[in-house]
Amino acid sequence: MKVTVLGSTGSIGTQALDVIRERGWSVAALAAGRNLDRLEAQVREFRPDLVSVDAGVLDAARARLTGVRVIADPAEAAVHPADVVVNAMSGLIGLSPTRAALEAGQAVALATKEAMVTAGGLMWEAAARGGGRVVPVDSEHTGVYQCLTGEDVRDVAEIILTASGGPFRDGPADLSGVTAEQALKHPNYAMGPKVTIDSSTLLNKGLEVIECASLYGLPPAQVQVAVHPQQWIHAAVRFRDGSLKAQFGPTDMRLPIAYAMDAAPSGMQRPGDVRGARRGPEVSGHLGWPMRGTWEFRDPDFGRFPCLGLAYRAGEAGGLAPVALNAADEVAVDAFLAGQIGYLDIPRLIEGVLDETPGGALSWDAITETDAWARTRATERAAALQRGRP
Repeated sequence: MKVTVLGSTGSIGTQALDVIRERGWSVAALAAGRNLDRLEAQVREFRPDLVSVDAGVLDAARARLTGVRVIADPAEAAVHPADVVVNAMSGLIGLSPTRAALEAGQAVALATKEAMVTAGGLMWEAAARGGGRVVPVDSEHTGVYQCLTGEDVRDVAEIILTASGGPFRDGPADLSGVTAEQALKHPNYAMGPKVTIDSSTLLNKGLEVIECASLYGLPPAQVQVAVHPQQWIHAAVRFRDGSLKAQFGPTDMRLPIAYAMDAAPSGMQRPGDVRGARRGPEVSGHLGWPMRGTWEFRDPDFGRFPCLGLAYRAGEAGGLAPVALNAADEVAVDAFLAGQIGYLDIPRLIEGVLDETPGGALSWDAITETDAWARTRATERAAALQRGRP
């Protein structure tokens, strides 16, 4: 198989390359940002046809990366001939390459959360126009995909996504004094600061609820969250006859990444169009993983973690509300990490922006405009909250 990896120097991108290396596949193209040291090593090992970098380092990249065409356009890399395109670019910058790949008929293993959170309907339109296919990479959504293989999505009563509960699942009851240092101590994973804070507030799980609804064509109310501290179960599906199917296994992202790459060529062309796939060989010695220990499940506490409820609100509203939610959260987390606002100011700031979010039809231009507007309003609200602090 020949694979393109967008966001190749990040966590998901490097793990995708681990799977490619282990399976002896080849690389068609790579797209990265500004980490030329890591990118240079990847180019030396995998010898892609094409590499895209941030425009600010284009000249330096062309001087360092020999024997490969170097550009500053990840959308062009996304349409370069390949069997599968792994999109692991984070943020709205990942939307254009996803759209381009789907309109070009590519099979996309999608890790860019924002693609389905902010532009799900538009992405499915792009797939319909060009014949592209989608399989999600995130462990929860890939778990749902595997549970739905061989099933009719019309028989789904609800989807259940699991959450670790973050560092504050067992307390304190009062989160007003939480510091950035405390919020950055995830109980299970070492992740980047943004997603770690989002995990602590459960906003990350709320974004996954919206993403799941977009992927499988369900209302957000049909996607539930269960706190599962061990995180062995990644997702479950309850069917209308009362039966349940769950996908569980080791907490190694290379497993869902490998499955998504296996499944993408026969992936979804419309919401819930799950067809399954023939799996590749064992990933990194996991066949001996033991089923041991106690597995716990709890209801999420919407009172202590209001960001989860705000995500449901934005998902139910649809339109441009998820765009505003995503933008406001990014500003709020940055302000919290910079010491400008308190921990509980994060949901206050997001709620204030959602209250003001204008209506309007979802379009590519409207996404850009709403994102810019929401960031401006969130920045203003953060400044106001900072002035009001002692």
